This record gives sequence, C-alpha cells and structure tokens, in this order.
Amino acid sequence: MSDRRTGSTNSLVDVDGLRIGHVQRVGAGWLTGSTVVLAGVGGAVGGVDVRGGGPGTRETDLLDPRNNVQRVHAVLLTGGSAFGLAAADGVMARLAAAGVGYPVGPEPGQVVPIVPAAVVFDLGRGGDFTARPDASFGGLAYDEAAGPSGVAAPLAGCVGAGTGAVAGGLKGGVGSASEVLPDGSTVGALVVVNAVGSTVDVVTGELLGARHLLAGEVPALRRPSPDDLAAALDAAATRPEPRPPLATTLVVLGTDLALSKAQCQKVAGIGHDGLARAINPVHTMFDGDTVFSVATGMREAPDPVAFHALLGAAADCVTRAVVHAMLAATTVETSAGAWRSYSDAFPSAGS
Repeated sequence: MSDRRTGSTNSLVDVDGLRIGHVQRVGAGWLTGSTVVLAGVGGAVGGVDVRGGGPGTRETDLLDPRNNVQRVHAVLLTGGSAFGLAAADGVMARLAAAGVGYPVGPEPGQVVPIVPAAVVFDLGRGGDFTARPDASFGGLAYDEAAGPSGVAAPLAGCVGAGTGAVAGGLKGGVGSASEVLPDGSTVGALVVVNAVGSTVDVVTGELLGARHLLAGEVPALRRPSPDDLAAALDAAATRPEPRPPLATTLVVLGTDLALSKAQCQKVAGIGHDGLARAINPVHTMFDGDTVFSVATGMREAPDPVAFHALLGAAADCVTRAVVHAMLAATTVETSAGAWRSYSDAFPSAGS
C-alpha cells in the first residue's frame, strides 16, 4: 500500500508512553551492553512469546494471561547471557526509588517493579569472558531512558544490548521501526539481532527483510554485485564457526492501543513471523528468540478489524527493524575476532 507511513522517528518511541535507553562498554575486553524500554509510571499491559531452544529470561511467567499481574514497568534486553539478567536489578532499583511498581503494602513506596528481561549470548566477544553486564548497566540504561534522550530516535547498530551482537557471521546490532495505522494508532518494534541464522539471501546477497521496507525508508539500497557476493561467501566458508553457535534475537513490540494481556501475547507471537521473514534459520536450538509486547493504552481498544491491522503491521515492523539493525551495524574487531558489517561485506549494496 503506497499510503503506509512510519511514525516521526520510525522507531519504538513513536508509541506514546514508551522511552528507550542504551548503555554499552567497549574495549579492554568488553563488547556488551544493555537496553531498557520504560513504560511510564502506570506501566503497560504486557505479553511475551519465547521460542527456540536456548532462552535466558526473567519474569516472563508473570505475562501469562492466566496470571495476576497486569502491567510491566520496564523491559530489559541485555548481553551477558544468563549472567546479564543481573542488569534487571539496576532497573528495579531505579524504579523502586521513584516509587514505581506493583503495590504490595499500604505505604506509597512499598512496591515491586515488574521488569521482564531477556538476554543475548555475547560472552567473550570482547576478549574477556567475565566482562558482562551487571546491575550498574541496568541503572545507567534506565537513566538514559528517563532523561531527555529517552523519547528521541534511539541509537541503532552497535549500541546497548546489540553491542556484541553477531548474526550469521556478520555484525548484528539494534534496530527499530514503526508504522502509523489507518485509525491513527501506532505500532513500533525494537530488535536486537544476534542470530545463528543469517539475515542475508545467499543467492542474491540482499537482506532477506529488505523487500518489506516502506517506500523511501532506506535510500539507494541495491542488489549487491556478484563479486561482493562471491567474496562474502568465500569469507564465510573459511571462517570457523564456534561450536555450539550460541546466539538469540530479542524484540520489544509496542502499541498505544489499549490491549488485554491475551491480545498482547498474540501480538508477541505474530512478532516471530516478522523474524522469520528476516532471519534464516530462526528459532534454532541455539537461539532463545524472545518477543515482548507492551500496550500503553493511550488510545481506545481496537475492534477486531483494527486488531487484525495491528497484527500485520507489528510483524512488518519487526522485519523492517532487523534490516535497520544490519544496516546500522559497523565492523568490529577485538582480540576474540573480527565481524564485518553488512555494509562492509556488500559495499555495492549501498545504504
């Protein structure tokens, strides 16, 4: 449809009520970071869908529609594998200090912030296996999100939880996208692309998700030359693959519509369709691909037709966000290895 359009920043922060903050550390053995999505004082209704054989998550059971807690106050995406879940402690501490959380006592400050979290595997990519996010990372990512830049277009590429990300041998990273629906509501996605599978079509060298971009969204993106494709395939063939090839791609989907927990879970599930269009293979036994969804409720609940439209746009936003992540990523070299960006591996593709 030619009349489809993005939000003003083409990112998750186009969803009213959401803010994003990144923190990363690079050098001296480090190549990792954390990303937080804040949902405001009242929180947002949340859902989750976890797929693949190797997830690392926290507080996802609370998002089951059968369970009591209705709202989340933040979502944390982080490097560091299971160690990185400690970064959620920093987000919780900041929220608790602000009096934001699920009330558990009679006093205003007696709250438990609800912060679901998920991790990517990036251990050792900076050279030091013990260099991984802790609670301080979560606190700093919260500060970034809560500050003036939290509602600006978020940084993309090798930032936050995507700092040490790798996808199919190329440098991965963070990407985002949004779409304004015909009824004026907005849906957006933030992804951390860190996959066993590849985002590249091995026949053409094009990014698998590129055909889902909206008109004019990425200027001058072309099919790579045969020489670039041959060189990239040769490089991949000679690069030893780690065993096992541990990874995981993470997503936060958001909308300003009022949704139930069950509807949020449906949105999260449809987000995996967006991943499947952009990464091949996806949901492997060595990925813990996880999609969160949050609904801020700034607009009225959708009717069935509007909810159908939301689901289609949500999947497309995920696919487009993967493309943006790969185009924004930059080549990285550490003592543990070197990972070329898509732009450096396929210079004839433009961007």
